[in-house]
Amino acid sequence: MSEHIYIGVDLGGTTIKVGICNEVGQLLHTYEGPTEVEKGADTVVSNIEKYVRLIVEQSPYAWDQLKGVGAGVAGFTNVRDGIIIFAPNVGLKDVHIRSILEQRLGKPVRIDNDANVAALGEVWSGAGKGVNNCVCYTLGTGVGGGIIINGAIYQGFAGLAGELGHMSVVPDLEAIQCGCGKVGCLETVSSATGVIRMAKDAVERGERTSLSQVETIMAKDVFDAAKLGDEVAIRIVKRAAYYLGKSMAAVSAVLNPQRFIVGGGVSKAGDILFDEIRLVYARLTPEPLMKEVDIVPAILGNDAGMIGAAGLFIH
Repeated sequence: MSEHIYIGVDLGGTTIKVGICNEVGQLLHTYEGPTEVEKGADTVVSNIEKYVRLIVEQSPYAWDQLKGVGAGVAGFTNVRDGIIIFAPNVGLKDVHIRSILEQRLGKPVRIDNDANVAALGEVWSGAGKGVNNCVCYTLGTGVGGGIIINGAIYQGFAGLAGELGHMSVVPDLEAIQCGCGKVGCLETVSSATGVIRMAKDAVERGERTSLSQVETIMAKDVFDAAKLGDEVAIRIVKRAAYYLGKSMAAVSAVLNPQRFIVGGGVSKAGDILFDEIRLVYARLTPEPLMKEVDIVPAILGNDAGMIGAAGLFIH
């Protein structure tokens, strides 16, 4: 075989997922193994090396066909120098991961933030395929983001661009403190954590809602209740969607992307969330800025990180 392959690593707190991609973003082979954070940074890095070697051994491809290894990390990264500054979920701090892995593997290595590589994955072979300018939101425990301009990740001067969850969009009188230390962040209302908090607050206030019968409220419970007509749940969903739409209107005024892609667990709420986001976006965005712009769900799911990390060498 003469085909070149690229490996993408999705470095998580529990598991490390590795995937082989070809030059057009097709995921060809995957492998998953434990991160073993509790054993320390050396073990985590050694596991990445081990799984990269294993996936090639288990595939029909030869080591010589491997042209590069990319890694997506949940945390602060120095992309230019290939350093993980701080990734609390995987126990890595000030780790020169690129130089270590390049020395061990004998292959070029690139790293980036996990939200950035997920965005790149969606643009390369997912919901953003064929769209060179788009902004991706990841709605999970927090709100992550990735900005793609002319087909490439926009990093910003310090590599921290795309922190969409920390846009201050909630008015002071309604705002609460975010985990980042500031108040009014999008993450406080539009993440799974934010949705759950709003639901618990409503139950504690004694509001009439079916959610009061749920022992441990999850974001999915809120969306399911809203779909069944629960007024409290509907209000919570509309609030989460409102601030997402508001943030997109602001992003449009600055970047004028062609597409917004929304992924993560919260995005699985479906039309009840997306219809409201689109209504708010249309209401708050000037007509010329929203022309031919669409808001769509991500489609790659948990594969986006691996595909995008591999794509660091193509894009």
